[in-house]
Amino acid sequence: MAASSAASMSIGSTISFGSKTGPFPQSKPFGVKISSQNSFTSFSGLKAAKSVSCEADSSFLGKETTSALRQSFALKAQKQNQNFQYQLQPQASYKVTVLGAAGGIGQPLALLVKMSPLVSALHLYDIANVKGVAADLSHCNTPSQVLDFTGASELADSLKGANVVVIPAGVPRKPGMTRDDLFNINANIVKTLVEAVADNCPDAFIHIISNPVNSTVPIAAEVLKQKGVYDPKKLFGVTTLDVVRANTFVAQKKNVKLIDVDVPVVGGHAGITILPLLSKTKPSVSFTDEEVEQLTVRIQNAGTEVVEAKAGAGSATLSMAYAAARFVESSLRALDGDGDVYECAFVQSDLPDLPFFASRVKLGKQGVEALISSDLQGLTEYEQKALEALKPELKASIEKGISFIHKQPVAA
Repeated sequence: MAASSAASMSIGSTISFGSKTGPFPQSKPFGVKISSQNSFTSFSGLKAAKSVSCEADSSFLGKETTSALRQSFALKAQKQNQNFQYQLQPQASYKVTVLGAAGGIGQPLALLVKMSPLVSALHLYDIANVKGVAADLSHCNTPSQVLDFTGASELADSLKGANVVVIPAGVPRKPGMTRDDLFNINANIVKTLVEAVADNCPDAFIHIISNPVNSTVPIAAEVLKQKGVYDPKKLFGVTTLDVVRANTFVAQKKNVKLIDVDVPVVGGHAGITILPLLSKTKPSVSFTDEEVEQLTVRIQNAGTEVVEAKAGAGSATLSMAYAAARFVESSLRALDGDGDVYECAFVQSDLPDLPFFASRVKLGKQGVEALISSDLQGLTEYEQKALEALKPELKASIEKGISFIHKQPVAA
């Protein structure tokens, strides 16, 4: 990517990080170096049309997050006196609704979504205690307007016009509790909330966080089918946390720059159904058999690691909120027309012989544009065996979700 000319600019307190622009006072200068043969029309984080490098002395969430949440700036290049001048243009135009916004995941997730300059309206719903969360967040000087909605009577209003609906509602995992133990409580919660989504914003992207995701996503799909509004391209089980953990653990283990690491994680979102494809790690790194097994087991059990460390005081709420915010931001970028957005997610799939499967997908304005099948080609013997081993457990979880809805018909 040789360039014939270059321009650089330093952005002070008005920009710290984010998807287009956002006012974050008292940040240190953020340097953006741009090399281009011609005038620049747009770039998005690491997915640039030309050569782009970003350097920050500090940012609110750090350099890795700056990249992961994908800075999506709209730049207008004008040549004056043989010099490039770049004008940053915020385009906050999307409504995001968080269902379960007063919970352990919902609160930090709402904060991170509030910081996205792509969001014009942030609707926060919960059965209680959400008014204070909304009041608190509304003081943050970012573009989105925050509104609170409490209880079943206000659920429909919270969803009207939403472009993205995120569902972290449900009970968290406690020490000794398996994801399956969560099923009966969270299954009913997801069923009720998705019914409301189907009635009020059927075209929205739906992000399911409530565990067990391997079952709650099929539950959501069946609800949407019975409501006659199911679009498989717009229903996502958020497995981004598995990718975030895989990237972090690999970077630590191999002593490489975290911002460069990308590990696809396929399968599902519980125990052995989580399969990090370490052989597909970018940049390419080598692992011993022992390292592969240790890393795989740690990534699969990372949720339990946090539950035990919190000793009954909670589960992986902060890292989950971070990962969910990354997926929300990716969805918004896709809706906004970025043609180079890829994330791993648990979606309806035909890659393996299962109705739902987590894999890398290409996101677009209509949701899933493509399933990236190349990640499942040329697997190591260890990965191939692990893939076959996870299928029965994942199949059973999917069927459990489908059976739940067939036993409890969806409300008209």
